[in-house]
Amino acid sequence: MCRWFAYVSPGEDCLLEDVLVTPAHSLAKQVNEHYLPKLLHNEDAAGATTEREIALRNRLLNVDGLGLAWYTDVDLRFGGGDGPRPALYKTTQPPLHDTNFRSICANTATRACLAHIRAATATAITPVNNHPFVFGRHALMHNGFISDFLAIRRDMTLLMDDDAFANIDGSTDSEHFAALYMTHLAGGRGKAGWDEQYSTEHMHVALQRTVDDLIQLQRTKLGPDRAQPSSLNVAATDGERLVAYRFRNHATEQPPSLYYSINAGATLNRKYPDHPDAGRDNPRQHLLPPEQHGRHVIVASEPCTYRECDWTLLGKNICLAVEADGSLELRNVLYPADYTVNEGSGPADDWVT
Repeated sequence: MCRWFAYVSPGEDCLLEDVLVTPAHSLAKQVNEHYLPKLLHNEDAAGATTEREIALRNRLLNVDGLGLAWYTDVDLRFGGGDGPRPALYKTTQPPLHDTNFRSICANTATRACLAHIRAATATAITPVNNHPFVFGRHALMHNGFISDFLAIRRDMTLLMDDDAFANIDGSTDSEHFAALYMTHLAGGRGKAGWDEQYSTEHMHVALQRTVDDLIQLQRTKLGPDRAQPSSLNVAATDGERLVAYRFRNHATEQPPSLYYSINAGATLNRKYPDHPDAGRDNPRQHLLPPEQHGRHVIVASEPCTYRECDWTLLGKNICLAVEADGSLELRNVLYPADYTVNEGSGPADDWVT
């Protein structure tokens, strides 16, 4: 599977180099190295996660491309929009050997970013297939897969508005998911709705409707008994708000890992005393006290600092919502029980989380 990292804060910039390159367990190094605390067994007390599932969720190489969206106020300062807009960089080069990526990270600070390294499943290795995918002020990235995507791909496109469909440049299931999400988010209004901001409740509902559409298409196209579960670890942001999903519609199997932190930003930020790697000191002078670090939320496939206590594993089928003021809320993802793939008897309840 892929790996991704998201940062959002109402007032504290992060230097991209600090969060994506410097740590021993940074996203740029997760191309071929993994930290994986609590990940291999997926917190599955019942022991239902098989060795095959572990192998599928945690492939050791994510070498098929990198994408980065960071939000800037350049458009606003030059008389444009009413808030931050995403700049985008994508490459198929190994990130630590990509001089453009290294230069961008060393010289760019932002209050919101999405970064993603890709492990391709069945689509071309080309920059347009790299996440995140941008629609106006909105950006989305995904780790996981949509089961039987090729079987439902055409039917998915029929549910999209014209602008969302036309914005698809690549061939991945993730970009089609993003286009369908934007159709729901903007109410089918296309580009006219891409520069608007929406509440996290509205963003959550748009994600939920997109997931519902996928499962219904799979059940209709393949039949309820043949439809397979999908893994959907998704992050979507407008540069000020963020929603993240950790979802898999299987009775016992877990989605890929996803962690969040409200404290790790100070450890990652070179302006503060700590260092993301255990046993290393920050050599810089005139450092700020860590309690001055601003409110922030980080969501990531893997922790990237040594302080494990700063990270919490997001539960299965949970939506994490970050408001514009930096406050965080966890919400259950509800869906009909008959959408659950279960090798045994189905669950008794009509709805599950």
